[in-house]
Amino acid sequence: MTTTSRSAARHGGARGERTPIGTLLLIVLASLSAIAPVATDLYLPAFPTMTGDLATGATAVQLTLTAFLVGVAVGQLVFGPLSDRVGRLRPLIGGAAICVIASALAALAPTIELLIVARFVQGLAGAAGMVIGRAVISDLAAGPAAARAFSIMTLVTGVAPILAPFVGSLLIGGVGWRGVLWVVFALAAVMLVAVVAVVRETHTPERRRRARIERAENGSAAKDLISRAFLGNTGAYGFGFAVMMAYIAASPFLYQVLLGMNEIAYGLSFGANAAGLVIVGSVAARLSASRSIRGMLGLGLSVVGAATAALLIVVVTGAPHWLIPIPIFVAVSGLGLVLGNATAAALQAVPRASGSGSALLGALQFGLGAAVSPLVSLGGENDPLPLAIVMVTCALIALAAFVVAGRPSD
Repeated sequence: MTTTSRSAARHGGARGERTPIGTLLLIVLASLSAIAPVATDLYLPAFPTMTGDLATGATAVQLTLTAFLVGVAVGQLVFGPLSDRVGRLRPLIGGAAICVIASALAALAPTIELLIVARFVQGLAGAAGMVIGRAVISDLAAGPAAARAFSIMTLVTGVAPILAPFVGSLLIGGVGWRGVLWVVFALAAVMLVAVVAVVRETHTPERRRRARIERAENGSAAKDLISRAFLGNTGAYGFGFAVMMAYIAASPFLYQVLLGMNEIAYGLSFGANAAGLVIVGSVAARLSASRSIRGMLGLGLSVVGAATAALLIVVVTGAPHWLIPIPIFVAVSGLGLVLGNATAAALQAVPRASGSGSALLGALQFGLGAAVSPLVSLGGENDPLPLAIVMVTCALIALAAFVVAGRPSD
């Protein structure tokens, strides 16, 4: 046992005391993490309509997505370390409240410029639920229990960005894109109420006092954040998520323009991918008690890498376009083995700074999402090659980061 782990056990630090995670709490935390993906993707089917309504171009409309992702990335860096210093609950409630206000402003925005600003603030504040939700689980669980909880969260946070466009495609015809943004506002308001009613402080003053004692004995926890285990597993998570974000950002034009689908067929395609992610994520949660985190993570990354390579082959060989959704389905499904296990492996490496670790994890996740979103459209609406290149590149980097992380005992 290392000096850090001995001290944590002696002082009841991050790996010491553990409380079972109640089902209701886990549902609320997972839903908080899903608000940002839902706000990201619920309005995707309306992109072509928004260009006309706001008298702007496709690039400007896509900037509303990029601004939101940048806001989420920055917000995680703000709320994660803050929750380590002052506790989880107050920053969580504050972020949820600001997210509600920003959601209303987004729905009311009369111009594309104001919508971009509102979406940035919405992402910034909504990040609190994502980063602090992970930190709360890390406060309460470790090892297989944490892997199972994070896998369950992945089912929600992973399915949300895939299923949201399907739901959005059903709503847009009746309420328009502004109505869809009002739905996001309503969801944010419900989650604010849920936070106040259900979530309790897990990083208590006593825990923070113990953390200060541990820092005095063993030095700053910042050194844990530059460990090979944390950086490698964080890289595997971030670039694995970037695979999915590349697909999501390209999907409106890939399915509706290149493949000629209408909004309902586009949504159904997303539903099929969501089903694959749910099934594989459910298997990952069940296997967490009997299989190693690293083994499942390695298998998932291998599947994603092979599927994205197959996508690139389909595109560069000029194969029929109807084949494209097949490797995409396999890649997205494979992420069910990746995201939850990579989260657990990364935060397991930083028990003394779970809030800051969660912040860096999420910042990389959405920072990469913001970076890849504009790249996939470089070839125009009818060229899937940039998407294939971005997806396979991110998958290979994720696999390399997994190798760099090494085994927990390395």
